Amino acid sequence: MQSTKSRRRISPADGGENSSGADKQDQLLLSSAICNGEDLSPFVRKAFAAGKPDFLLHNLKAFTRSKESEIEEVCKAHYQDFILAVDDLRSLLSDVDDLKSSLSLSNAHLQSVAQPLLSSLDAFIEARNINNNLLMCLGSVKICVEIVELCARSNAHIENDQLYLALRCVDQIERNLLKIAPSSTLKRMLEKHIPAVRVYVEKKANKEFGDWLVEIRAVSRNLGQFAIGQASSARQREEELRMKQRQAEEQSRLSVRDCVYALEEEDDGLDLELKRENGGGNVNGGSLGFDLTPLYRAFHIHQSLGAEDRFKHYYFETRKLQLTSDFQVSSMTPFLESHQTFFAQIAGFFIVEDRVLRTGGGLITKWEVENLWELAISKMCSVLEDQFSRMQTANHLLLIKDYVSLLGVSLRRFGYPVDALLDVLSKHRDKYHELLLSDCRKQITDAVNADKFEQMLMKKEYEYSMNVLAFQLQTSDITPAFPYVAPFSTTVPDCCRIVRSFIEDSVSFMSYGGQLDSYDVVKKYLDRLLSEVLDEALVKLIKTSVFGVSQAMQVAANMAVFERACDFFFKHAAQLSGIPLRMADRGKRLFPLKKSRDAAEEMLAGMIKVKIDGFMSLMENVNWLGDEPLQGGNEYVNEVIIFLETLVSTAQQILPPQVLKRVLQDVMSHISGKIIGALMGDLVKRFNVNAITGLDIDIQLLESFAESQGSILSEAEANELKLGLAESRQLVNLLLSNNPENFLNPVIREKTYNALDYRKVVTISEKLRDPSDRSFFATRGAKPNPKRKSLDALIKRLREVS
Repeated sequence: MQSTKSRRRISPADGGENSSGADKQDQLLLSSAICNGEDLSPFVRKAFAAGKPDFLLHNLKAFTRSKESEIEEVCKAHYQDFILAVDDLRSLLSDVDDLKSSLSLSNAHLQSVAQPLLSSLDAFIEARNINNNLLMCLGSVKICVEIVELCARSNAHIENDQLYLALRCVDQIERNLLKIAPSSTLKRMLEKHIPAVRVYVEKKANKEFGDWLVEIRAVSRNLGQFAIGQASSARQREEELRMKQRQAEEQSRLSVRDCVYALEEEDDGLDLELKRENGGGNVNGGSLGFDLTPLYRAFHIHQSLGAEDRFKHYYFETRKLQLTSDFQVSSMTPFLESHQTFFAQIAGFFIVEDRVLRTGGGLITKWEVENLWELAISKMCSVLEDQFSRMQTANHLLLIKDYVSLLGVSLRRFGYPVDALLDVLSKHRDKYHELLLSDCRKQITDAVNADKFEQMLMKKEYEYSMNVLAFQLQTSDITPAFPYVAPFSTTVPDCCRIVRSFIEDSVSFMSYGGQLDSYDVVKKYLDRLLSEVLDEALVKLIKTSVFGVSQAMQVAANMAVFERACDFFFKHAAQLSGIPLRMADRGKRLFPLKKSRDAAEEMLAGMIKVKIDGFMSLMENVNWLGDEPLQGGNEYVNEVIIFLETLVSTAQQILPPQVLKRVLQDVMSHISGKIIGALMGDLVKRFNVNAITGLDIDIQLLESFAESQGSILSEAEANELKLGLAESRQLVNLLLSNNPENFLNPVIREKTYNALDYRKVVTISEKLRDPSDRSFFATRGAKPNPKRKSLDALIKRLREVS
């Protein structure tokens, strides 16, 4: 049923006739703004500003009335549709009631059918929840079991001292299992004990590392001694090879065509062991106990703990402190006794560091090892300088030098520069040789003073080899029969041994030190030993201890043997220095014992001259104015010749021909001088030609004696003996010459009378008495002798020259 209730239409208010056009305009604008939903505040402000709020309110009400009519019209337009919709809802309500009944029946049927299924579903859900709970529990238990197993393995590794494996277990727990550990109690336990395990492992590793640091010092000392022993063995093999090479070279030099040789150097097991030690193939170091495992283990553990840099620093500083402590030289123990331990400890230290550098995986750097070596080389040089400055025994210097040179060889193999050490050795080269010369001076003085001036008796072949062949003193390659009486006394081999020892010690000091001029230095000091020490000692012996001809003869014989020994000394020095003999033999070398040789021969000749002077005193019995010349020579010359023959028969058994020749030539010159001296002295006031003829026979006898020595000396040497009588022979020839004025001819004088002094000729010629008269030179009433006349002219001319 529709309601037709009417509504009052409200028309919009108008202002009537009295409204102005502006008010209408404002009304339209207000209506438009309200319809458009614009802001009305400007209109409100304007109305209040104009003082017309009532007008605004009136307009608003008019607008409201106009809209109510529109609403009413709209409602009227939609009322029929609303009625139809209500009808539809009423029909829909009846349909809904039917649907509700149907749904209720369907629900009851569904519930009756699904009730068993729901029960099964509830049971399934409950079982699934239980299963999930069990799976979660089993997962938690599995995690706990894995954690417990890792903890047990970690404990077992710790008990077995397998620290790195224990750390791996702990790291695995912390990295993978700690965050997912289901038990808070277990998690708290792990958080508490994992750091404790790490601390324990670090302490354990540090303890083992500390024990290794203590042990490695003893190992380093043994390792250094082993390495230096290796160098010593290699040096011995090198010396043996060099000796074989020298022998082969000498044989090749003597007989090139017949000598074919080849030298091979055999490898020694020790070298192979050292190569294995140096090669780094075995970290444990073989039989020496050179074990770096604790070090690398501690380093690896600290790497695992994240403390790698701290451990590197600690290792370097600790080893540096150990090296510094190795530098301490005990003042209670002589350095000679402790130097091997001192240097072996340092050598072993750097052999270990070389291994650590090459196999340590960056534990120590090359720069750090070089810094340690610079510190060590500086300290070793300082210690050597100090100890060498205190030493006053050459042998002590040599022992230390040899060991230091072996140290240098050992460490050079590992790449360490040792030039500074070698420079210290070279710096004390002169001091060593001065001390060595001083020691040899004492030894040579004792050996020389112990000389009994007796020929050395050798009963066995080994004595001959030790005293003769060892110094190449033999004059023949044929071994003599024993017992053998040598021409020299015991002083010769004793001094040769001292000199040979000096050479070997000098070469040993100069060798293996980097010096390229070792032979020149050895030769210089060998010259000093021979010329300053041995020569002076022999000269002193000759001047103070030789009192007889036999002693002087023995000393002279010794000097001849020393001359051969000196050649051996220089050859031996060249061989030991590695200089070929052909180079060492270049240039003529003066005999370094020339003073003592000359003194010995002068002493021997002087003693013989004293004996000769005793016989020459018989010239007082010569009849200088005899009527006839004496046949067979004067008495003095016969005594002299008998003495000389006896002397030669004895001397030829001990003196070499060259020495015997020099001594006899000196003695002949002395005899000649004594004859000249007798003619010039106050003993002879006047003499005649018969006396000169007798002197001519005396000189002929002496010349025959000289010629008879051809069996001992060569013919040329025998003729040289006759030259000792040259002055007396030329004077006698001049006095017996038919043309004495030829002496004034320079050519003839140089050829025939070159040994004569014209002043002596004048003095002696004035004493000659002409046999034709009893006066000297001329007698009144006598016919002048042409020979006398020539001699007078000669004397006159010689006086004019003088």
